[in-house]
Amino acid sequence: MTLSAAPDNGAELRASYLALTRRRRIYSGLFLLLFIVLFATGFRVAEERNAGDFLAGLHRIFDFPAAMISEAVEKAQNLPGHMIDVLPALVETLNIAAVSTLLGTLMGGFLALLATRGLAPWPRLIGVFRRVSDILRAVPEIVIALVLIFVLGAGPVPAAIAIALHTAGAMGKLFSEVNENVDLKPLEGLSSVGARWGQRMALGVIPQVAPNYFSYALLRFEINIRASAILGFVGAGGIGYELKNAMTFGQGKFDEAAAIFIVLFVTIVVFDQLSSLVRNRLVNGG
Repeated sequence: MTLSAAPDNGAELRASYLALTRRRRIYSGLFLLLFIVLFATGFRVAEERNAGDFLAGLHRIFDFPAAMISEAVEKAQNLPGHMIDVLPALVETLNIAAVSTLLGTLMGGFLALLATRGLAPWPRLIGVFRRVSDILRAVPEIVIALVLIFVLGAGPVPAAIAIALHTAGAMGKLFSEVNENVDLKPLEGLSSVGARWGQRMALGVIPQVAPNYFSYALLRFEINIRASAILGFVGAGGIGYELKNAMTFGQGKFDEAAAIFIVLFVTIVVFDQLSSLVRNRLVNGG
């Protein structure tokens, strides 16, 4: 009876696996079809509301890069001077990114501790703190920056606050996932000797998650450099504001725009490589 039951069990297992595979393929096909429909309808709506026809203007997509490159080549001797001139704006952009990353990481770490099961001091409020992280993460930095610029005026402060709030939401999500893998035995030991919640987190949790926290913070710093440069286009200062001015003046200022692009590209690449090196050393210990 055992020998005869084994093939039956194998056949049932194979049939259930094939049924599950077919179901997944059907679901994947439906999601793909839905995506195609949404893409097509969204493109039509955007095309109707656009000032010009997308396909008719598609052949001009490289006109601006070509004009900028040609002018930069003609005025190549001016590029080093332009690059030196934008260094103060670059420092301002890096300061915005650094401050926003620091503040956002601290807020995100606190939200993560409050939103992790087994670590939160108020378990019934875990859902509330998770929704707070979701809201902060869902609202784009540029929207927050525009509101803050209306209230506080143009400058780097609205940009730093906007990026910090968005960073807090993103870090709250990532850190909470890291917190779910911590070893709870040190917490139990600290609780047995009467340690308070803050002491348990500082001594039992933070030492375990600090390398991953720092790794995510470095990764976010790279993102925030780009975000702070983009926010410069809406009056938030930094190198993005200088790039906007150079592009607004158009022909005759394209060499300045090219110099800013070069500085921004080199800066992002350098910080990307440095942070990747540090993250590998933190996570892998090599």
